[in-house]
Amino acid sequence: MDKQIKLFLEFLQNDKKLSDNTLQSYRRDILQFEKYVNKNDINYVKATEEEISGYIDYLKKQGKKTSTASRSLATIRSFYQFLLRTKKVKTDPTISMQSPKIEKRIPSVLTSEEVELLLDQPKDVDLKGTRDKAMLEFAYATGMKVTEIIDLNLDDVDFEENTVSCSNGKKSRTIPLGTLAEKALKEYVDQARPILLKDEKNKALFVNVNGSRLTRQGFWKIVKYYKEQAHIDKDITPHVLRHSFATHLLQNGADLKSIQAMLGHSDISSTQVYAQFETPELKNIYKKAHPRA
Repeated sequence: MDKQIKLFLEFLQNDKKLSDNTLQSYRRDILQFEKYVNKNDINYVKATEEEISGYIDYLKKQGKKTSTASRSLATIRSFYQFLLRTKKVKTDPTISMQSPKIEKRIPSVLTSEEVELLLDQPKDVDLKGTRDKAMLEFAYATGMKVTEIIDLNLDDVDFEENTVSCSNGKKSRTIPLGTLAEKALKEYVDQARPILLKDEKNKALFVNVNGSRLTRQGFWKIVKYYKEQAHIDKDITPHVLRHSFATHLLQNGADLKSIQAMLGHSDISSTQVYAQFETPELKNIYKKAHPRA
């Protein structure tokens, strides 16, 4: 690995404090770029805008998605900004480059009936069923990402206020909990989690049958299992529950700004795949609009 690339990745990890998933994404992108410039005898320190554009065109010809090409350009741009700061280059060749246009499509969502069917599958007759019921209700009630959910600790939930605090290190948000999710979560926390937990020092909200913090893969397997139990033909991932959360709020009268706040989108354009409205008070909007609130 080139020395400057190694320093760039260390900068992202130590100074920017990016999550492991984001860091790995940057790493893949920049190493693929390094491989390309080496193969084509390009000195990246002296690379031109035309040569960087050639790399983006190369990705497209390789069948990469527009979103992948756009992300790769963002990574390369970050790399050159780092090189500028460390005085390894005098200009940034990506400065005038436009990111490939990504078509914003309405994501796959479940109907309210399909959500009802899915969430009715876990039965709280044993520890796992109680946990799974709480997890699915929680995922649909909050619209949180899988990584956000598995990173939660017990004290992130406020049962008095019926809210959950979600933080990714840089920013945090507070999301209301619906009645059904709050009830299922409280039952899990009171009756199942203490038994599943092997180490009282473990603060994780959701734990697996071994008492360890639930993993991303474990969460996906649980969703897939209950999707098959419900005989739903659609491909259901935890992210589909997030999209369904936002869509159902919108269909029931919530405004775009409130949905943006609950999803944690920093840019309103990320939420515009759902619609455009205005913003009243968050908790009242949630209670009125969320089907299971």
